[in-house]
Amino acid sequence: MSDLTTLSRRSFILMSVALAACKPGENILKITGLTMGTTYNVVAVDKSGSVTEAEAKKRIDAALALVNQQMSNWDPTSEISRFNAKTGTESVSVSSDLATVMQAAESVNVASEGRFDTTMGALIDLWGFGANGETRMPEAAEIAEAKARSGHAATLKVGASSLQKKQGDAQVYLSAIGKGFGADQVGRALETLGMTDYMVEIGGDLYASGKNADGLPWQIGIEKPAALSGGVMGVIGVSGLGLASSGDYRNYFEKDGQRYSHLIDPATGRPITHKTASATVLAENAMLADAWATAMLILGRERGLEIAEEQNLAVLFVERDEDAADLQFKSVASGRFNALTS
Repeated sequence: MSDLTTLSRRSFILMSVALAACKPGENILKITGLTMGTTYNVVAVDKSGSVTEAEAKKRIDAALALVNQQMSNWDPTSEISRFNAKTGTESVSVSSDLATVMQAAESVNVASEGRFDTTMGALIDLWGFGANGETRMPEAAEIAEAKARSGHAATLKVGASSLQKKQGDAQVYLSAIGKGFGADQVGRALETLGMTDYMVEIGGDLYASGKNADGLPWQIGIEKPAALSGGVMGVIGVSGLGLASSGDYRNYFEKDGQRYSHLIDPATGRPITHKTASATVLAENAMLADAWATAMLILGRERGLEIAEEQNLAVLFVERDEDAADLQFKSVASGRFNALTS
């Protein structure tokens, strides 16, 4: 199924879920499926012992189907696709869920100095990182033209329950926030069944609530940002938080010795070139973690860490160590990240 995530950055969170034997009367539900062009994984502790996997999967799939109906850029009948198809600049009423996502997107856009931007489709397509695209080096004039059709402040007005184009050709893509919102919605669906101990992961973005079957926070491993070698940099306990990572190491092309990432900086209209390889964010929900992970990687470690400290954000940056003889990485965390994971 095509949907939100085709344009998105690749997440690289590995889950480490060690499940103990069930206590009397408990069920451990493990449910997987497909959504948003990727996979989802849910592990939940049913303390009542009364919820079946079939019942839980039905609730999960219904929640995800609704998110797709609202936010899939690949379904021409979805709410966001219908908005994108309009060429007028009149205000359009939107669902409460879409309004929530767009308000969050605008908030992160402003706080990240414009680095998180849902209107970057023209630039992403221009560089060949869109659906079925072929990567290439565009001319400066092409970049300027696509850049003129991008930018939250220039092209959109986000209201409490409405969305309005300032430019008729504006397009909104929710690939870098939709998976996180989907994970949050699955969590809410599980809670309607009385479960409060669960971990939901969609394509690497996750939300974890309560404790795992061992009575510990959910143990999440963060992968080394290396396309070939991989490996886990460390494991952290997550509970009551969303977590997402953004990396530049899987989707890129090289030309004349220069690496061009799929992550386009809205300020320049060009791929990022700094040495920050990944950014991992812990936030109050997966939606915000998803958006901030993209913003922080585009910002890079230097300015990103300054903003993280100003905004009290929990962020872990991983950089390539250019002084090492072989491929090595070094990490720097914000104060909030250290506080949440110590």
